[in-house]
Amino acid sequence: MASADLLLHPVRARILQTLFGSDPLTTAQLRERLPDIAPATMYRHVAVLAEAGVLEVVEEKRVRGTVERSYRVRQEQAVVDPEAREAMGIEDHRRAFTAFSASLMADFERYLASDGANPADDGVAYRQGPVWLTKEEFAELIEELDAAVVARTGNAPTPGRVRHVFSLIAVPDNAAEPPGER
Repeated sequence: MASADLLLHPVRARILQTLFGSDPLTTAQLRERLPDIAPATMYRHVAVLAEAGVLEVVEEKRVRGTVERSYRVRQEQAVVDPEAREAMGIEDHRRAFTAFSASLMADFERYLASDGANPADDGVAYRQGPVWLTKEEFAELIEELDAAVVARTGNAPTPGRVRHVFSLIAVPDNAAEPPGER
């Protein structure tokens, strides 16, 4: 499993998000999908992710005297394990969340700037929903949400299907008092 610094770097997070749920892509194809990332930067970050074992090479072919590699995400390596999360300090979490949030904002801005963006028609959703849960109930909810998304990650891209990206943020609201404790 990778470190939070490795996975939550803004450029690497965008590369991973682009590769999640897609067919393997070459670095050139990644550049087409992420044109605002400079070529040298793209190649450097793909190499870092591949060296860390987060990306794997699924095909190599010779193209004009060079080797073109197709990559896919190794899902089991693209997570920060619980021990690493526990070892992170407050500033580490602040930095990681800032990178995560910046990546979300950049993705949303790219969507809004795309031709034909229509948030209402496209089903764009951003919501908050407070729930009172024990630690065990919270763990169960996270498992249920993960299972619901994972159950659909195998869907093949077909006409009529649109790729949606789900991002989960769960934050305890320590300022809220349980009912009856006021």
